[in-house]
Amino acid sequence: MSKTLHHRACHLCEAICGLTIETERLADGSQQILSIKGDAQDSFSRGHICPKAVALQDIQHDPDRLRQPMRRHGSEWQPIGWDEAFALVAERLAAIQEQHGKNAVAIYQGNPSVHNYGLMTHSNYFLGQLKTRNRYSATSVDQLPHHLTSYLMYGHGFLLPIPDIDHTQFMLILGGNPLASNGSIMTVPDVEKRLKALKARGGKLVVVDPRRSETAAMADQHVFVRPGNDAALLLGLLNTLFDEGLTRASHLPVNGLEQVRAAIADFTAEAMSGRCGVPAATIRQLARDFAAADSAVCYGRMGVSTQAFGSLCHWLIQLINLVTGNLDQPGGALCTTPALDLVATTSGGHFNVWQSRVSGLPEYGGELPVAALAEEMLTPGEGQVRALITVAGNPVLSTPNGRQLEQALEGLEFMLSIDLYINETTRYADLILPPTAPLEHEHYDSTFNAFAVRNVTRFNEAVLDKPAGALDDWEIFVGLAQAFAAKVGNELKPTKAPEQMIDMGVRFGPYGDQSPHKLSLAAIREQPHGIDLGPLQPNLGGRLKTESKAVEAAPALLVADLARFAAQPQAGEGELMLIGRRHVRSNNSWMHNYQRLVKGKPRHQLLMNPQDMAGRSLSDGQRVRIESRVGAIEVEVLGSEDMMPGVVSLPHGWGHARPGVQMAIASAQPGASANDLTDERHLDAVSGNAALNGVPVRIQAA
Repeated sequence: MSKTLHHRACHLCEAICGLTIETERLADGSQQILSIKGDAQDSFSRGHICPKAVALQDIQHDPDRLRQPMRRHGSEWQPIGWDEAFALVAERLAAIQEQHGKNAVAIYQGNPSVHNYGLMTHSNYFLGQLKTRNRYSATSVDQLPHHLTSYLMYGHGFLLPIPDIDHTQFMLILGGNPLASNGSIMTVPDVEKRLKALKARGGKLVVVDPRRSETAAMADQHVFVRPGNDAALLLGLLNTLFDEGLTRASHLPVNGLEQVRAAIADFTAEAMSGRCGVPAATIRQLARDFAAADSAVCYGRMGVSTQAFGSLCHWLIQLINLVTGNLDQPGGALCTTPALDLVATTSGGHFNVWQSRVSGLPEYGGELPVAALAEEMLTPGEGQVRALITVAGNPVLSTPNGRQLEQALEGLEFMLSIDLYINETTRYADLILPPTAPLEHEHYDSTFNAFAVRNVTRFNEAVLDKPAGALDDWEIFVGLAQAFAAKVGNELKPTKAPEQMIDMGVRFGPYGDQSPHKLSLAAIREQPHGIDLGPLQPNLGGRLKTESKAVEAAPALLVADLARFAAQPQAGEGELMLIGRRHVRSNNSWMHNYQRLVKGKPRHQLLMNPQDMAGRSLSDGQRVRIESRVGAIEVEVLGSEDMMPGVVSLPHGWGHARPGVQMAIASAQPGASANDLTDERHLDAVSGNAALNGVPVRIQAA
């Protein structure tokens, strides 16, 4: 028996913390994991680790995880060989497209797609051959407003300014809870120590949230805001900055600032106070404090992305950073300079080139809003979706109106899932193709290095042997591509392994062959603890992709949305506003099957302010019925002074008590799905992003 020490990053969330994993090879040749710890030598995460990383071994040994292709026969599942499975997919999809057209096949790619480099490099090798416009992903569940705003203002959806958290003197967070999420579109391991360091150097942390979250609890100031009305607060802040002469000139070329000033002239702090529930004096003082800081950054995340005015919010956040001189400045909001530069190697994107068939929702970057997926399956006519491919996703639990989506899935002619589990969505599939487990394949974080609070890079070697007969995710897509191309007579271009693609990208990147660093994949591999490439630096001016080569401060689409915001009706009598919440031990729906992550007190209850409970004669631990336009669920309620009056909170990703789900631990404490309440018609009208926060609900004793 021999022991080996491995170093790699955890890729289960965006923080990409460095790990030290000790394994032992037994006499029979098999391997076992002895320990998973934080890597103290990792310059980025500095030894930090959260419970999710330790659960990597639970994923590896989970008896419910699929280890070979499975074909459904009625309610039973039977193994099938890889080649037979590939041939079946090619036959069924080719036949459906021949009979009903290219768009009769839809694709949904889930959040883990960006955590697996084989999916990033090779999924389109197969999916691109289908040439369907019915492509969807988790992007339009939780982050599309980020990308659309950057596309409109900076010319590229990946030019996403990141908070320079290690150097700022004032951090304003709206709808983000990095202590639970480990950062989100802000790759920030060890965030608690970084926020404590901000305060220790005399800086200030302010959190705006309808719940006193874990991050809000450690802030210098917490401000309650009415769900869905963050834009009112942001408009009041921006208006105050203009009105009181608190703006600073930017070194960046900017178009349209006077147009912005005129457009928001009526949205004063006093006019917006009633909308957002924040006193006008608080709004004005917050603007003054932000502007007075030597450096400051405004950061908004899930709570402001997943609401009816998500794009408006992110536009206003960018403008607040811009007009205070904090955009593209140290201590403010800066774009990364990653070793693999997605901005340089991809097009800026496109928007609204086509629309969804039924509701006319706009595409972004070739994807339609996932809120339209169910209706595209259920609505008869030319172009109706009749087949679906899901990749590492569980949209029944993660997209709006999950019960409607279930109804739509039941009517499909064919469904393929690339997934590790028979879950709430994949139980409808005709065929499930499982890739190797996370520790059995290599990985490179092409996405999260681009969102990091420092410029870093690392290559993650496989820790465990690849099982005989198993395929990595990229090999599954190559097999599907070859089978489909042969079936329909396509000429398939040769492809390379993911690591070769990464090597080419790094060598042509900012630290590659033409730089003093001379970085290559081989050089990165020699540094198992990762490579620190330095703090974020101003670079936006030279990377702008707009036609004008200037920041477009007043995109017509966003300026026009101010009228919709001004006319928005408020919540009705007796209605409460539903929001979600994050937990450090959970990441969407798929981490509920690991005992070390779900042990302890249940975390899927509804949180409600005690005065709202008293008004409905409810008590702690009581089961309540929650109703929205689309459905109703029953859950246990808990009183919490951390909740703003009029607001209730339920985490998403639960609801495992559906028939046919083969996830034993998750099914034993199923909870209820918040997305049985969220409304596919409740959207950010600009981007089409689902509005999962600020959902009006009614609550009574069950």
